[in-house]
Amino acid sequence: MPVPANAAGKPAKKITYDDNIVAIFRDKCFACHGQDRKSGGLRLNNYTSVRAGSSSGEVIKPGDPDGSLLYKLVSHQQEPFMPPKSPPLPKESLELIRIWIENGAPENSGSKVAVSKPKYNLSLTSVAKGRPAGPPPMPHNLPTEPIVQTTRANAITAIASSPWAPLIAIAGEGQVSLYNSDTLELVGVLPFPEGIPYVLKFSRNGSLLLAGGGIGGKSGRVVVWKVTTGERVIAVGEETDAVLAADISADQTQIALGGPSKMIRIYSTKDGKLIREIKKHTDWVLSLEYSPDGVLLATTDRNGGLFVWEAFTGREYFSLRGHTAAVTDVSWRPDGNVLASCSEDGTIHLWEMENGNQIKAWGAHGGGVESIAYTHDGRLVSCGRDHITKIWDGNGGQQRALDAFADIALRTTFTHDGKRVIAGDWTGAIHVWDAATGKQVGSLRANPPTLAERLELAHKELETRKAAYEQMVKAAAASQAAALRATAELTAAQQDLSAKMALHQAAQTALAKLQNDLKQATAALPGAQAKVTAKQAKVAAFAEAYARIQAAADKAKDNKELGTEVQQMQKLREQAATELTAAQKAVATLGTTRKTATDHLPAAQKAAALTGADVQAVQKTVVARTQVAQKASAKANEDKLAVTRAAAAGLAAANSLAEKWNAVLAASKPPQKVTARAGR
Repeated sequence: MPVPANAAGKPAKKITYDDNIVAIFRDKCFACHGQDRKSGGLRLNNYTSVRAGSSSGEVIKPGDPDGSLLYKLVSHQQEPFMPPKSPPLPKESLELIRIWIENGAPENSGSKVAVSKPKYNLSLTSVAKGRPAGPPPMPHNLPTEPIVQTTRANAITAIASSPWAPLIAIAGEGQVSLYNSDTLELVGVLPFPEGIPYVLKFSRNGSLLLAGGGIGGKSGRVVVWKVTTGERVIAVGEETDAVLAADISADQTQIALGGPSKMIRIYSTKDGKLIREIKKHTDWVLSLEYSPDGVLLATTDRNGGLFVWEAFTGREYFSLRGHTAAVTDVSWRPDGNVLASCSEDGTIHLWEMENGNQIKAWGAHGGGVESIAYTHDGRLVSCGRDHITKIWDGNGGQQRALDAFADIALRTTFTHDGKRVIAGDWTGAIHVWDAATGKQVGSLRANPPTLAERLELAHKELETRKAAYEQMVKAAAASQAAALRATAELTAAQQDLSAKMALHQAAQTALAKLQNDLKQATAALPGAQAKVTAKQAKVAAFAEAYARIQAAADKAKDNKELGTEVQQMQKLREQAATELTAAQKAVATLGTTRKTATDHLPAAQKAAALTGADVQAVQKTVVARTQVAQKASAKANEDKLAVTRAAAAGLAAANSLAEKWNAVLAASKPPQKVTARAGR
């Protein structure tokens, strides 16, 4: 049911029982809780009966819809569901009831409401500087189903980073998405039924997340959640236009907001009541931020106004003049001594807080700067109409310009550790960069997919990884077979080398023997020939002596001594002849040996050379096949390891993700209805 418009066509300022809520009750509830019937002791046909409650007690807690029994029953958060045996009321009706209760459940436009106190005392006893003790606050088991899903991405209106935890908040239509900035995984979705969040801020200790926004020209509000549980702990403001700037003080006692009203309004977190108004700005308030110690409050406007106020008195502390166009954003250096401001005039200014003097100014983005943020070590990040996100040192020296967006870069921030930069643009693109290298490491979405879509994507990813895994298995099998073939070929070559080396060794041995025989025969032949000559002379001498003795014996046949000498000489002659024959045979043998060696030496040399060449050729083959086998073995091991890694990491992770979304989707009973819109 839409909010009624007034005669001028503008939305009514208040949602009241008489103007809006009774019609819903009449249509859906009067059959059991009307004038003629009082089921459970509850009548809803008049305002007094509604406030009186049921036989169980009050059903409405003004200012606290989540604690109001009526809202929990009609929104089907608690049984017995109302209306019974029926689906929940239309979302528009539930939204009107929720806003009506949150704004104090007024009876009519003239009613003065008393809003119930916040659920918790948010104020801190002291402001601690630096990292708080204990683990940083992170969401636990928050729903990740989007409240609203648009068919196209919208402009990124707000981004915030937890100061101590890897947590990023992204504004979207009707919701805030929370991402782990290390893994880029969606860890929660917080509903913002007030409309569009135009500002997001974490508390200085990171325990709370503030969102300010609304519906342009209709309504504006600031909401605060506990980061760990996602519980909505306080809501303040009843603006007639969207809140554009808001922050919570460091001691968590104040919430400041501003927007098109040109007013700064300060609310107490103790009771949600308005503490003071500051009426200095002459145009829309675009940004504001408490100093890290909570002592000062900086505010800016569309007319170039930049002011610093005493946070607890509202007195003006400094009026900082220097920008010539709208001042779009401010950020305090962590020590609180320097304030950075940026403007549509394209410049960034640094201001010291002792005397309010400008200490640095530089042109940062042509066409205008849209966002600026400090990190813990004093570096700055900014983005602007030139589509660029830039990182600066504390003196304004540009350290890095990151990849350009397709359109105007609207919001940017560092992650909690300053190692990554997040920025978003007019088209809804959100990029994540490594601050040290400038390399883009991922992206985020202000319009996250539904659980069903994530399950479908997870299954597709699983199928893709399964297919890739199967291809890797086939490749590993092929590389293993190739390695086995290469090893077998190497073994064959090594065996061939052994055989060739044996042949070469035999050829070398034969060649050496021939060479040795030739050498020895050649060396021994002159001596042997000399022996033959000597033996021949000896034989001739013995023959001559024999002839003389024989002639003498023939003449003196009775001389027995001569006969004996003849016989002895005959033996000597025969012995000399035998020795000559042996010497001649030795010469002949040496000659034969030398001739044989000489004749066979060329062939032996050729055989040794050929077998040596064969050995060298096979050695080259062995070297080549060794390299092939080593590469094939390395490839097989690499492919095998890749298969193992894919199974252990990628495939298992994809399977785990699919199982996770299956479980989450199965556990969401009844499934949360996601409102689909065309986008802005």
